Amino acid sequence: MTPIKDRISLGKALLRGFLRKCPNCGKGSLFERFLKVTDHCEQCGESFHHQRADDFPAYLVIIVVGHSVVPAILAVEVAYAPPAWLQLAIWLPLTLLSSLALLQPTKGAIVNLQWQTGMHGFERSRQRHLAEETSRLQTARRSKAA
Repeated sequence: MTPIKDRISLGKALLRGFLRKCPNCGKGSLFERFLKVTDHCEQCGESFHHQRADDFPAYLVIIVVGHSVVPAILAVEVAYAPPAWLQLAIWLPLTLLSSLALLQPTKGAIVNLQWQTGMHGFERSRQRHLAEETSRLQTARRSKAA
């Protein structure tokens, strides 16, 4: 395991997750397959096998896509009143593609949120990183004093 140099901020961890990268190093891939989180980072060895994103990413995607698509559907209906077949031909594929495009990045952000806050099995990793950081700071202080 590579020690962290600085504590990773929540925003940085979420961004790395949205980009589907390891929250610790930002280089390794977070996913083996579309929604299968890898057991560990191939770059730094950080373990992810205990993550519990479950259905939360899907709920978030439904909220975001639903709050984007439904007002657009209503606006088009009120302004132009297109036939139902045209509405379905436009909005169903748009909704499906938007949902699929957001699902993996959202799951990555949730996994990295769990990592950064020490949720579920990540508390040991967080404690280890904090201990490494404390040790590094103490070593730096000793070298400055000498």
